[in-house]
Amino acid sequence: MTAWVSAFSRRAKNTFVAFGFLAALAALPARAAECGHDAEGFADFLSNIRQEAVTAGVSESAIDAGLNGVTYNRSVISHDRGQKVFHQSFEEFSARMVNSFRLHKGAKLLNQNAELFSKIEQQYGVPGPVLVAIWGLETDFGAYMGNFPTIESLATLAWDCRRSAEFRGELIDALKLVQRGDINPQTARGAWAGEIGQTQFMPSSYLKFAVDFDGDGTRDLIHDKADVLASTANFLQHYGWQRGQPWGEGTANMEAIQAWNKSAVYSKTIAYFAEKLAENH
Repeated sequence: MTAWVSAFSRRAKNTFVAFGFLAALAALPARAAECGHDAEGFADFLSNIRQEAVTAGVSESAIDAGLNGVTYNRSVISHDRGQKVFHQSFEEFSARMVNSFRLHKGAKLLNQNAELFSKIEQQYGVPGPVLVAIWGLETDFGAYMGNFPTIESLATLAWDCRRSAEFRGELIDALKLVQRGDINPQTARGAWAGEIGQTQFMPSSYLKFAVDFDGDGTRDLIHDKADVLASTANFLQHYGWQRGQPWGEGTANMEAIQAWNKSAVYSKTIAYFAEKLAENH
């Protein structure tokens, strides 16, 4: 009888301890999810980003300026899921993108800005036709840079589970650009994936490669043509551009172009466009 009572007491004690442990767990605050598939949890995610940005050295004022008013943008996710352009062949894509308008406009810009392109090539080794090809393909030479709010786009993609880690880093870098004074978060608008400016730099590349080529005290890749083109050349030089060498397939310079855009179809189209401009320049 005593042994039975003792065993029962042990079981009762263990049950009490287990219930107590579960109750303690329930009382703990729920850990915020790392990513999600809709707007649920997005506000908690932004709170975590604030702390992460502080740890990365971003000021509270820059974080507030960058994140205040940011909401989950469903249109960004729709665009991310519908990238049909990457299913096109080189022949299809290049025929559409390297059209008579861009060839004519590109040639005109090469002539109008000959001195600027000469200075850029002297410093970075990248010739004007390559820079104009990128400029034209990315934004029609600055005419259309996109209309998505940059910080909101990056925050939405950073929360989305498909590429959360990649865009989380880009979002922090965008807040660093706000702190540095390179972008105004209230007016910065661009492509749905967060690219900024006339040649569409991601924030991480903006931080590393943007230069103040005209010496006006700003690294402005949205409005300043000299900064835009020189920064693009700086990017290519960093990724191995070889001065005076061709840029066809199998060359070091093609590898530099592929660092700009990893899509084989897109990078080949840049090279093709540049070649057509160089032939007539």
